[in-house]
Amino acid sequence: MKALILAGGSGTRLWPASREAYPKQFLKLGDEKSLLQQTLERLLNIASPKDILLLTNEQYKFHVLSDANEVSKDLADNTLLEPARRNTAPAIALGMKYCLERLRISPEEVLFVCPSDHIIKPVEKFVEYVKLAEKVARQGYIVAFGIKPVYPETGYGYIKVTGEDLGGYYLVERFTEKPNLETAKRFLSEGNYLWNSGMFVFTIETMIEELRLCAPEIYQLFNQPLDDIIANFQKMPDISIDYAVMEKSKKVIAIPMDIYWSDIGSWDSLYDALDKDGKANVILGDVLAKDTESCLVIGNKRLIATVDLKDLIIVETDDAILIAKRGSAQKVKHVVEELKRKKRIEVFEHRTVYRPWGECTSLEEGPRYKIKRIVVKPGASIDLQIHPHWNKHWIVAKGSAKVTIGNNVMYIHENESVYVPKSTPHRLENPDKIPLEIIEIQNGEYIEEDYIVRLDDEHGR
Repeated sequence: MKALILAGGSGTRLWPASREAYPKQFLKLGDEKSLLQQTLERLLNIASPKDILLLTNEQYKFHVLSDANEVSKDLADNTLLEPARRNTAPAIALGMKYCLERLRISPEEVLFVCPSDHIIKPVEKFVEYVKLAEKVARQGYIVAFGIKPVYPETGYGYIKVTGEDLGGYYLVERFTEKPNLETAKRFLSEGNYLWNSGMFVFTIETMIEELRLCAPEIYQLFNQPLDDIIANFQKMPDISIDYAVMEKSKKVIAIPMDIYWSDIGSWDSLYDALDKDGKANVILGDVLAKDTESCLVIGNKRLIATVDLKDLIIVETDDAILIAKRGSAQKVKHVVEELKRKKRIEVFEHRTVYRPWGECTSLEEGPRYKIKRIVVKPGASIDLQIHPHWNKHWIVAKGSAKVTIGNNVMYIHENESVYVPKSTPHRLENPDKIPLEIIEIQNGEYIEEDYIVRLDDEHGR
């Protein structure tokens, strides 16, 4: 069995922690590992590293590679980039074509498809469900994993199952997208509805046939060579696998999973997923909670003190703080929409942004100047570049730097600095085995990054 992990989503329902440039699959929420890394470790119980395919896009490529390398050096070998964002149905079709053409996999092979940002436990029980799904998929079915609902959730899709137990799985009557509260209550009371987990198992040949029957526009492009699919991927319809295939196919069955599952679609669901203290609080970070009950409080770098609070969500980042009533977390999307309309940078990226060579944090800025902290990974380097409109100073805070300025190459160490004049080719490298930390001070008439001229681009940006 092969596994296809969909890691290109850009949801911002966990704003301000999750942003378009750094979505929730890369967040470490109450765990030392990101949600993507937890997904990878879970799947290594059912597939070897060479049998796991990561599907993402250019924007998240280096985040995915970095997370994957920390789990296993072999995982990054199979990373496929979507040329454009076209939802899950085209993404799955692209992944299948890659498996057939590049990995030389038989059409009879079973493929397990899952998102990259869910919490599932216990893993051992999950693995047993996947093994059952593999057996059923070999009979020509598309297997959907359903979760037995415990409350009337309006943020999930639902699967209605019908008929008798066929051995741990049931025929699917229909899929229903996110219902209103009254409908969700009815689904819960009727007892034959499951939450749609967004995880599916099928043989490649079965899904190809269902694409032919249910999604001919995708099927026509799928029949082209992989390079042509990539070149014309933007012509794919922007449609989910649920709408494209699952709601139309006659071959879908569902396995109800009696385990803990959450797609962490809101701060409320994160609160439900994490361990509570004696007063039902979830506390992460430097927090002093006095007479505080049933709250989710996530700190970043500052001390957060709470007094006489109940049923609140408080999330602090470098540049934004969210305060909301528990139970209203789904409304965060309205905050994000408003920020997008106002073109606020806080909805797109954090003050710390991640690059192929390391990371960069904005510390301070004003008219004609910026101050940043730059961290360069061991052995990594920043592309040779020119800034036509600003000068800068580099001050080494930790480690050693190899600096190229024009035709001069020099090494500078902790507490030493160097000046880079505008319009001068320059490069910063870390020749050491520890991270290099630099304080960069920029000054000039125009200091935005859209005016960087890269003379080489070894990172393929």
